[in-house]
This record gives sequence, C-alpha cells and structure tokens, in this order.
Amino acid sequence: MAEQRQNNVHVLVLPYPAQGHINPLLQFAKRLASKGVKATVATTHYTANSINAPNITIEAISDGFDQAGFAQTNNNMQLFLASFRTNGSRTLSLLIKKHQQTPSPVTCIVYDSFFPWALDVAKQNGLYGAAFFTNSAAVCNIFCRIHHGFLQLPVKTEDLPLRLPGLPPLDSRSLPSFVKFPESYPAYMAMKLSQFSNLNNADWIFVNTFQALESEVVKGLTELFPAKMIGPMVPSSYLDGRIKGDKGYGASLWKPLAEECSNWLEAKAPQSVVYISFGSMVSLTAEQVEEVAWGLKESGVSFLWVLRESEHGKLPLGYRELVKDKGLIVTWCNQLELLAHQATGCFVTHCGWNSTLESLSLGVPVVCLPQWADQLPDAKFLDEIWDVGVWPKEDEKGIVRKQEFVKSLKVVMEGERSREIRRNAHKWKKLAREAVAEGGSSDNHINQFVNHLMNLI
Repeated sequence: MAEQRQNNVHVLVLPYPAQGHINPLLQFAKRLASKGVKATVATTHYTANSINAPNITIEAISDGFDQAGFAQTNNNMQLFLASFRTNGSRTLSLLIKKHQQTPSPVTCIVYDSFFPWALDVAKQNGLYGAAFFTNSAAVCNIFCRIHHGFLQLPVKTEDLPLRLPGLPPLDSRSLPSFVKFPESYPAYMAMKLSQFSNLNNADWIFVNTFQALESEVVKGLTELFPAKMIGPMVPSSYLDGRIKGDKGYGASLWKPLAEECSNWLEAKAPQSVVYISFGSMVSLTAEQVEEVAWGLKESGVSFLWVLRESEHGKLPLGYRELVKDKGLIVTWCNQLELLAHQATGCFVTHCGWNSTLESLSLGVPVVCLPQWADQLPDAKFLDEIWDVGVWPKEDEKGIVRKQEFVKSLKVVMEGERSREIRRNAHKWKKLAREAVAEGGSSDNHINQFVNHLMNLI
C-alpha cells in the first residue's frame, strides 16, 4: 500500500537553465525517484534535449527564447528573467493541467529559488511548493538578511569585518561581489534578492549543503526561515552508492572528452596531477590565464587543464607545445571522474558551489581562484573554515601572480601542511557520505518530505 501511495506522488522539478543549477536539481529528482516518487524535470526547450536520466521524465516549458535560450537575449538578464516569468508561468500551468488528466497528477513543485513565480503557479493550481537553493547556507544567510533590511548596502569600510549570526567575520575580500558592488550587477542583485520575496509561502525550503559542513551557519539561517539541508547533490556512485548506476548528473550542455582525459591520467602516479577548471561560465582575464599558465610551467607539476575553446586564445603563444610533456589542455572533461581518479592530487577551482561540493565529497584539496559573486565566500570557507586548501593573495589589480600561485600549489601538494590539508579533505568526504547515506541528516530530510507527500494521497 505504501509503495502504491509513493507511486502516486508526483513531484515536478524546475531548475534554472544553467549547468550549475540543472545538475543539483536533477540529482534531487533522482533521489526522489529512488524513493519511489514520480519525478518530472521541467526545463526550457533549449536545454531539454541535453538531459537524460533514468527514471526521470523530461518536459519542456518556454522561456520565450526557445531556439537558443539566454544567448538570444544578447546577455540581457533582465529581459530573460521577465520573459521566463511570463512564458514560464503560462507553460508551466499548461504542463500541470496536462498531468491532471493522468493517473499521476502533480503533487508538488520543487523550484529553483531563482524562480519565485513558480511558487505562485503552484499555489494557483492547488499544489505544494518547495524552494531549492543551489548555493551555500552562508550565502543564503547573507542575501536573506539584505532582503529583510537587516544588512544595509553598500557595506561601509568602517563596518568591516562584517559579522552576521552563524558566519565567520567577513572582510572585503570574502564578501560576494554583489554585496561589495551592488550597483555593478543590478539585474543579478535583484534576482538574488527576489528569491526571498514570497519564501514565507513555501511549504518546504531546501538548501544544497549538509548539516555537518555548515552547522554554525545553519543555526543562523534557521532563525530566518525553516531551511532543510539535503546535500550534497552529487551523483550517488561517488557518495552512498544507493542509486544504481548513478555515475553522472545526466545533463551536459557540452560533450565530455572522457577517454582522452582518463587515458592520460592512467599513466600518472597517485595524487600527482593538478586539475584546473573554472566551470562553465567563468571567464578569466588574459593576464590571469597567463599567470596560471606560467605558474604551472614553473612548478613542474603534471596538470590537466579544462579550458573552454573560447578561452584558448588567452594562452601564451606556443604554450601547448612547451608543456606537452607535463600538461594536457582540453575543452571539457567529466569533472567527477577526474576528481575521483587516484592520480588527481589538487583541484584549482573558481569555487562555484557545485565544484566546491564535488571537491569536498571526493576529498580533493583545492587552490582557490574565485572570480566573482558567491565564489568569494566559498573560497574563504574552503581555506579558513574547512581547511582543505589555499586561497592565494591577489595583487592590487586583483590578479594572482605566478609566484603566489606556485607557492600555493606547493603548500597543497608537498610537505606537512599538505598532509594536514589531505586529512581534512578526507574528513569532509566521510561526513558528506554520512549525510546522504541511509539515516544521515540529508537523507532524513528528504525522507520527511517524501513521507509527508505520501500521507496526503
């Protein structure tokens, strides 16, 4: 009887259509499906074909730019969000009504917190609504306090370091760039704050983190709203192994070069390779790319660098040939497989939240090169709070110079400090697995959600 009730529970999952948002929400859908819930991912026409996950139904809705998505707007975030709200609300409602005629009508919408209008659609259709935050509890804490007026912008120099409940003191360097320069990113800032506009109407609020990782932060956050930590949303094969064959997210807007990367890694000694990737959106300046390139050359380490094709022109002339005995430079690779490989000893990262959770879940030490937004507080936590890596100092131009970069690589890859960092990385890997394993804190929160929906049927 319980199993039958579960099968009648139908959760519609709505991610923001970018890789760093699709991945965790799709993973959440897979967790729900593994517990007997029918899970449907609703995404844009442009991204729908890039998603393929067992036991998950994919449905397309419209953002108003069905041919090429955000690219059609000439990077106009305000236009994109307004269009998505109008067209997304309409087509999401149509999708809900379509499923009302089936044996499994939609019970609840789990929506990316960037889309607060989805909660309105849920309520208009008599459904439950659950917000899903794809960033850390610390970042939720900061922006929620700004939304409620508890923190005034811009933050004045004399008010630094910033002290908020549950958070370590934040100096200017570790504040999100939207907080430091709110006038520079008005559309993004508005989007970050809109996440909290109707949050008090949500039936559940999920954050992609885990209790042990941000325990003090969570205490401060739950003063603001009843958040449930359900992360890390990383494929099960790298954590608890309870979802059979779950080795990847099942969504890629780029084609991985898995074979080339894995063959190259196989020839390397354990923990000897530095893996470098700055994610799907971050674009380093040509000056910073050069400093990283020459730092890798000078350090003498073996390295695998994932660099988007559009960024290759920033490499020094003749660089590939110069480093061919030590380095492999590719346009894309399967990051999880790379981090899990025994040859990987260090991850040079932009500190996006998904990359942060992946490095922690797989126990890989980091060198932090954050560029903007939430990456800055993520870097502080990786360096100072979780103690799994190093955040090298920038110069007055905001560039991490070659010598500083080389020094950081040596700290992570060599000596006593390196051993301490690796011990800490291993500790967080163990705690991440415990959180999602049966009876773990995150697993319990997901079970509470599923059981509540089950008992409504």
